[in-house]
Amino acid sequence: MKTLTLRRPDDWHLHLRDGDVLRAVIGDTSRHFARAIIMPNLVPPVVTTSDARAYRERILAALPAGDRFEPLMTLYLTEHSDPEDVEEGKRSGLISAVKLYPAGATTNSHGGVRDFNKAMPVLERMAKIGLPLCVHGEVTTPEVDIFDREAVFIETVLDPLRKRLPELKVTMEHVTTADGIDYIKSSQGNLAGSITTHHLIINRNAILVGGIRPHYYCLPVAKRENHRLALRAAATSGDPRFFLGTDSAPHVDPLKECGCGCAGIYTSINTMSCLAHVFEDDNALDKLEAFTSLNGPAWYGLAPNEETITLEKRDEPARFPDKRESGAGPITVFDPMFPLHWQVLDK
Repeated sequence: MKTLTLRRPDDWHLHLRDGDVLRAVIGDTSRHFARAIIMPNLVPPVVTTSDARAYRERILAALPAGDRFEPLMTLYLTEHSDPEDVEEGKRSGLISAVKLYPAGATTNSHGGVRDFNKAMPVLERMAKIGLPLCVHGEVTTPEVDIFDREAVFIETVLDPLRKRLPELKVTMEHVTTADGIDYIKSSQGNLAGSITTHHLIINRNAILVGGIRPHYYCLPVAKRENHRLALRAAATSGDPRFFLGTDSAPHVDPLKECGCGCAGIYTSINTMSCLAHVFEDDNALDKLEAFTSLNGPAWYGLAPNEETITLEKRDEPARFPDKRESGAGPITVFDPMFPLHWQVLDK
């Protein structure tokens, strides 16, 4: 196969940041993706509907001329979030989901939830009105090993929450373990999972073998090879409960290459090329459209995009920049460590 035409894809987990970085990276998403669920962990975070409306306006103002792109806004769940404001955001059509960060789990998550009982009024309202909860599925208790935090979160937080509120629609974002895949598969509805580009490609050796390589460090951290293979099997299966959420997370190099480097991998620019390679390797190119363009819209109650994109496989590898320059500094682009022969054709 030399060409592959798909409905235009969506990204169901995206970090755009703000200011100079937003303006530098937004075009790498809007070039290929029609919509994206926008993460709210700015400084300060996007907590209210008013915050989300202002952030959406900044995103649209930063779009390259002529690009058509719809940011799907989320709210950052806190122990003080207002159920009335959340419901108004949903009713207005502005808010597509609410994001749960356990406090301290990842970048700019210090204002997240510590006591779930305090967040229960909002969660109960969300269950009532059908607003999805997107979860960063890791515990942050110091005694739990970082490689076990997803499995422990499922057992101690997510499963009890879902039993308490079975009508709450939950997206397990950036699933990284076989435990997470198996939990979603065993569920009886109201649960789905997004999978990132990079977790389909790297395991923890990419971070640690031959020296610490900060540009492969992300949270949740990449796990053992058996977990990566479980993610690939789920993504390439066509199972409608799994879909693309890149978790593309730009940080300027000085914040990555330092004594306490930030977590995040920037993949928006080459995600579709990476995914075509992965799905071809697994003899599943016929399932790529479901993963990138069909399963996510169905889960979030939206129609698939009518526009299409076409990928072409070429003899010469595609060329992507090593860095995306921004006014705040250079941002390193994800290197999958193999040549990318599939590339999206410009219209």
